[in-house]
Amino acid sequence: GVSDDPDRRILSSHLYADGRFAEELWLDGRSAARHPPLTVEDIEQGRLFPHMNGRKVFKHAVTRMPEVALEALAANGFGIEDVDLLVCHQANLRINEFVQQSLGIPPEKVHNNIQRYGNTTAASIPLCFDEARREGKVKPGDLVLFVAFGAGFTWGANLLRY
Repeated sequence: GVSDDPDRRILSSHLYADGRFAEELWLDGRSAARHPPLTVEDIEQGRLFPHMNGRKVFKHAVTRMPEVALEALAANGFGIEDVDLLVCHQANLRINEFVQQSLGIPPEKVHNNIQRYGNTTAASIPLCFDEARREGKVKPGDLVLFVAFGAGFTWGANLLRY
């Protein structure tokens, strides 16, 4: 819930996009304004599944995610050693492990749940953080680093003082 403690807050958000690579990771857009609701034909033709160039996504994700993580920390006067919990977007465990290792964050300060639930897309970070919280991996005052990479070639980090 909402805290009355002014120190418990989002310290900063850092968001980026590179549209040059949009067609390397994307999903056919359906909106009520432009398209009718999803049809059987859409499903049969695979229009509800993402399109991805896995090699390019991996290469960019393991580069951009650590960069933006370090940027968020530096912008707030912190270093890697200050991070109490790292939560990455739960799209690919290999990417998350690579990011964790490249940042030098020990496994006990990282929470992943993709192995249990799969990629829950936009809900992955909130679900993963809540699970870590319920398991006692984070306590009030902890510094939590959220990092993501996604469709349209977007990436970002949020730094939270929990």
